[in-house]
Amino acid sequence: MSTLNHEYFMQQALKEAQAAFDADEVPVGAVVVMNNQIIARAHNQVELLNDSTAHAEILALTSAYSSLGAKYLPEATLYVTVEPCIMCCGAIYWGKIGSIVYGASDEKNGYRHLTKEQWPFHPKTELIAGILEADCAFLMKSFFRSKR
Repeated sequence: MSTLNHEYFMQQALKEAQAAFDADEVPVGAVVVMNNQIIARAHNQVELLNDSTAHAEILALTSAYSSLGAKYLPEATLYVTVEPCIMCCGAIYWGKIGSIVYGASDEKNGYRHLTKEQWPFHPKTELIAGILEADCAFLMKSFFRSKR
């Protein structure tokens, strides 16, 4: 898939992240794409649902499974504005997601503090990082700056 397509779908994930920001949630957004079509979208709803597991990735995957009647998504790409946390990596692993595309790194809570031998995704999963990274990081920084 071209960088242009990755940017388009990341912009859609950013719209979800903005919805989270507007709802006073940590601004993370996600979309699930198959055959160049969005089949699911979500944003963090931890505060709304009073559920620490209500991350954008988990909610988007659950929606995609439900809409397809499937428990695996090897042909899907998950776009998420921020590097997935360990919990979300587990969900992504079990869903056998084909590709993950994320925007901003998360030095504190992201999966990257694992060693190279601890690849947290399915062995066939492809990973692309840094798509619209500055835009994704700006939204997160703005949110946390407003909390201080």
